[in-house]
Amino acid sequence: MTVLRRVCGVSVLASMMALGACSALPPVLYSIAPVQGAVQPAGPKIILLQQIGLARYLERSQIVLSSENYRLDVMTNDWWGESIGAMLSRVLVDELGQRLPQSVVLSENGAVSSPADATIELSVRRLDEDAAGKLVLTAQAGVTFKGRSTPVLQSFHFAVPPQAPGVPGEVAAISVVVGQLADGLAAMLVAGPVAQ
Repeated sequence: MTVLRRVCGVSVLASMMALGACSALPPVLYSIAPVQGAVQPAGPKIILLQQIGLARYLERSQIVLSSENYRLDVMTNDWWGESIGAMLSRVLVDELGQRLPQSVVLSENGAVSSPADATIELSVRRLDEDAAGKLVLTAQAGVTFKGRSTPVLQSFHFAVPPQAPGVPGEVAAISVVVGQLADGLAAMLVAGPVAQ
């Protein structure tokens, strides 16, 4: 009887483990897509985007849905396909290159380097949905031009409603606000030397 109980116990345990393995689905991976913007006629010849500073709560594989009401709402099974800092840098380099075709835009973490005519420092303070369901991007940027020690500084705040529900809608909205940020950075790069 004791042997039979042990065999049955092992059988039940194996069945439960098999069910648990079946229910553990692999994460769904997402990526931000570059958004086209207005092309600027001029800009610094070589632009360097330094490593982006991120609010610590964003530095995770899981997508953050919201940080409202003193609570961090994180998606359990919806992850970024790469680190969010690296992804933002990659997308912004692409977007700035499209907006400033006369410039070469490099990432500090890239394999190619060169002395820069303009250097961008960027800090992303928020990138999630607010209580009204709008996707919010809050950032601060500083652009330093070659031969000038004082950077041009600007704060950015964008809020757009997702056009679709759930995580796919949030990721699409993130793509939109990152494109708006690229527009603002491109404007700083074009106007900065003239403004000083």
